[in-house]
Amino acid sequence: MPKMMLLYRFVVCFFLFFFITACAQKKDASKAKVMKEEKVLKINGVSLVASGDTLLQQNVMPLKEIGANYATIMPFGFIKSLDHPEIIYNQQRQWFGETTVGVRQYVELLHKNEINIMMKPQIWVWNGEFTGLVEMASEAEWLQLEDSYRNFILDFAKVAEEEKVEIFCIGTELEKFIEHRPEYWRTLIAEVRNVYKGKLTYAANWDEYKRIPFWDALDFIGVDAYFPVSESQTPTIDEVKTGWERWKVELKSVSEKENKKILFAEYGYRSVDFSGKEPWKSDRSMNSVNLEAQSNSLEGLYKALWQEDWFAGGFLWKWFIEHKSVGGLENNQFTPQNKPAQKVVTAFYSQQ
Repeated sequence: MPKMMLLYRFVVCFFLFFFITACAQKKDASKAKVMKEEKVLKINGVSLVASGDTLLQQNVMPLKEIGANYATIMPFGFIKSLDHPEIIYNQQRQWFGETTVGVRQYVELLHKNEINIMMKPQIWVWNGEFTGLVEMASEAEWLQLEDSYRNFILDFAKVAEEEKVEIFCIGTELEKFIEHRPEYWRTLIAEVRNVYKGKLTYAANWDEYKRIPFWDALDFIGVDAYFPVSESQTPTIDEVKTGWERWKVELKSVSEKENKKILFAEYGYRSVDFSGKEPWKSDRSMNSVNLEAQSNSLEGLYKALWQEDWFAGGFLWKWFIEHKSVGGLENNQFTPQNKPAQKVVTAFYSQQ
């Protein structure tokens, strides 16, 4: 074979090898970039409690300092009792942050700070009873409640669309309402999608979410994640991680069945003894202060769940706007503000 032909083949093979190698490296780099972007998109959120005043930049800075990339805005509607069909909302006597004007102001400032939003309109029963027990006594009252709730949700869904809110939550812990009127909820979801183009979820209580019949119509499986994870007065991090194992299996199974990621619409622990035993408790029967229990419970949750592929992230319950004047070493409530738990949250949120 002539030398020129050999040389030609050598050159062609060399450049072909170089081209294939370069393409492979580019593909690997692109894949790594996508994986990095997916990691950044983990939702590291807080549940922002509305205030009677406007949101200021100084109120937003603590959120950025802990690494939060999402915040829940929670406008409330009020009903007089568990069997009352009328929802009252967007009233002048309500706190500013619960009105449509206040919600817009909060969202706009948070967006300017590159913090994404989940809008989560919620019902509050005036005497503080559990919303999961809202139940009407007659067909006429059910229809009245449906109309009232539809107006409540659609009004805020329109605001969410106008303000380009990233996630909208259609309801929170309304088990009896869903059990009795499942078709209404599918209709409501369709109506919301007509006015709002972002992602949708529903916030189901931890012992309710497996029975929700319309996950297929939503984008996330929303769970208020007050799962019992420890019987100890001061649970260790490892105890909490172990306590999550049974729930992880269950959550992953539901995620795979519905082909949706799990989103913790709420999660958190009080700074009290036995914080992981009945985490949903907010009454005054638990009045100790145990800062270590709260810190360990949160760290155990993060280490157990935060890197799971089927897990989208979550919203810490709860965060108050006036950061400097809330929480603290004598506080036994859910907020981690100005407690050791705040450092735990920061450590995990900042590394995502």
